[in-house]
Amino acid sequence: MILEGTKMDKFDLEERLVEFSVLIIEIVNEMPNSKTGNHLSGQLVRSGTSVSLNYGEAQSGESKKDFIHKIKVVLKELRETFVCLKIIFRTKLYKTESKIKRAMKENNELISIFVKSVETAQNNLRNG
Repeated sequence: MILEGTKMDKFDLEERLVEFSVLIIEIVNEMPNSKTGNHLSGQLVRSGTSVSLNYGEAQSGESKKDFIHKIKVVLKELRETFVCLKIIFRTKLYKTESKIKRAMKENNELISIFVKSVETAQNNLRNG
């Protein structure tokens, strides 16, 4: 985990996203085998693992605009994941409350990071 106040490089962020995706997979693997559980777990595994995959793709963006677009996709998937986690939490479709709470906290922090990343990248594109 990244310590507050330290500068995060792209490999730290990538590792953090991979760890987040692993946590999502752990949550999904513990969800009930029911119509609702299967639907939400499928949705969660898609959006929650795509964040690390899309971030990896963004690192080889063809242009600054392409990079910004791909980072926005990561942000969109993070927001979708957060809503899905909230639904799972409120309906108690999880096995381990500490994992779901940790995922929601990390998800929220990652959204904040990527909102700032998009703003910074867009400002750099306009000014440079």
